[in-house]
Amino acid sequence: MSLKSSIAKPYARKVTQAVMRRALDPVVTQQAVLNELVRFAGDTAFGLEHRLHQVRHHASLAQAIPLRDYEGFRPYIDRILFGEHDVLWPGQPLYLCKTSGTTSGAKYIPITRESLPNHIGSARRALLAYIAHSGRADFVDGKMIFLQGSPVLDKSRAIPTGRLSGIVANHVPSYLLKNRLPSFTTNSIADWETKVEAIVTETMKADMRLISGIPAWVQMYFERLLARTEKKNVREAFPNFSLFVYGGVNYAPYRARMESLIGGSVPSVELFPASEGFIAYQDKNNEEGLLLVLDNGIYYEFIPTSELGKPSPKRLSIAQVELGVNYALVLHTNAGLWGYEIGDTVRFVSLSPPRIVVTGRTKHFTSAFGEHVIAEEVEGALKDAMEQVPCEVAEFTVAPELSPAEGLPHHEWFIEFAAPPPDSDRFALAIDSALQKRNPYYRDLITGKVLRPLVIRALPHGAFAAWMKARGMNDAQSKVPRLANDRKYVEGLR
Repeated sequence: MSLKSSIAKPYARKVTQAVMRRALDPVVTQQAVLNELVRFAGDTAFGLEHRLHQVRHHASLAQAIPLRDYEGFRPYIDRILFGEHDVLWPGQPLYLCKTSGTTSGAKYIPITRESLPNHIGSARRALLAYIAHSGRADFVDGKMIFLQGSPVLDKSRAIPTGRLSGIVANHVPSYLLKNRLPSFTTNSIADWETKVEAIVTETMKADMRLISGIPAWVQMYFERLLARTEKKNVREAFPNFSLFVYGGVNYAPYRARMESLIGGSVPSVELFPASEGFIAYQDKNNEEGLLLVLDNGIYYEFIPTSELGKPSPKRLSIAQVELGVNYALVLHTNAGLWGYEIGDTVRFVSLSPPRIVVTGRTKHFTSAFGEHVIAEEVEGALKDAMEQVPCEVAEFTVAPELSPAEGLPHHEWFIEFAAPPPDSDRFALAIDSALQKRNPYYRDLITGKVLRPLVIRALPHGAFAAWMKARGMNDAQSKVPRLANDRKYVEGLR
């Protein structure tokens, strides 16, 4: 055992025990966060407009601050983009995190000096919790790889802009720099095909022990690694590979393929990061759910999903939630987001300490590769394509193809035509082009060669009706889901 790993174990236990003490007193912990948020932001434009100085507890917070999604925050973000100070949080953000929007293109989420530790420190806590509970710290003695976006930031405006993973890559703790791969130069390569080959070159002879990233991207890295090294599996290439860290998407669709590539199962840590804040992480391998980050700059509200769409939905604090109920997440953060509907739904599997499982999104979506494509985008893209290439569509749904027999992963569109297009290839390209215009992150995945353009699977007449009937959804109120994040539904269509 090295000095580094021997020191890591007692330190991990100390930090994890302190976190757990606060997690076991969630009401007091969250109240302290709320007090800090309103104290900092009371004199901002938003704070004065909503009388934050008068907020003392959850009830007064819910009364003072209306619920908003990104579109509701856009006027405030625009003021920040035009250089105004003290809008949502004192001063100006350190960064604007660019992510895909739902109705109007890219979103710009502020990251402040106070909120940056939420993103970095919460990920660090997750690794320390793994060390504390497993007793294994050997991964700190080898190399670690984080498959992520480019750390090169757009500095054309007053506030630097980039993807969240790229922003965080600029703040890697000094004690990890010697262990961390890929290099800054390789990580800055924009084209994914080129980048993954460069990553393989840098890592194929290294002592890789921790590998982290979105499962779809890690899967591609593994496939290229095995092709280059001519090894049977990842364990043969990296005998000391001992921890897989992932987040952003559901791992279940990838598990079988990943374990085949790895050569068996490997310990893993699941994270629940978002551009708006780091929400939760897996703190114990033998406990269901992810530990909610209660003490690091985020005050939470929870709306029962049965209340969504109502003029005044119930807004619950951590003191009011129950086990087994689906809730939509609402955030108040030290990045200056207030009453922010993030769009994720969760269910509590433990209240002491609060642990959650992610149950989905408040809207249908597909995000197997992190693209967050929603129903409005696919419906609009299909409409545009039908105007360019005349045809009639009876029904359709979209699902990701994670492991195609050949070529890159892609979106597969299952379409039942009433009148097929005269040129199906042209029609598919028209849909793909329209979808790229609507969703900039999907466009990035296509241009970066992480995904290939979509593939259409034409279905015979009556296919959807038979499919819905087989699923017990053949009544007048049942609808074909426009999007899925896995293939369990569309397999019946095949």
